[in-house]
Amino acid sequence: MKIFREAIIVLSIYLIGELISKGFSLSLPGNIIGMIMLLILLCTKVIKVEKIENISTFFLDHLSFFFIPAGVALISSFDSIKDSLVYILILCIITTAIVIISTGLIVQFIIKIKSNKIKKG
Repeated sequence: MKIFREAIIVLSIYLIGELISKGFSLSLPGNIIGMIMLLILLCTKVIKVEKIENISTFFLDHLSFFFIPAGVALISSFDSIKDSLVYILILCIITTAIVIISTGLIVQFIIKIKSNKIKKG
């Protein structure tokens, strides 16, 4: 019953994000708005992590399952994208490098901030 309650919380936030996106005709997808709302609710402790911990773990454990529809769609539309395949691969390599570099820089920045707080406190 607990996982059902947690799923209701997460899906309600997703639904609210979708309603905001459609209601205000935003170009930002509703699922992104929902994730931002969930982040804000978690950071402000309106929703405690323990309230959605099991469903979050479930989703993370089965994350690869959610990529199957996208993979099937790519394979079925391969004829449409085969002319641009080289550009797509270059774009994937560049964006992956950007994500790796920015993640590393952000982690170093956070570690530096935390170590400064420890030295001061």
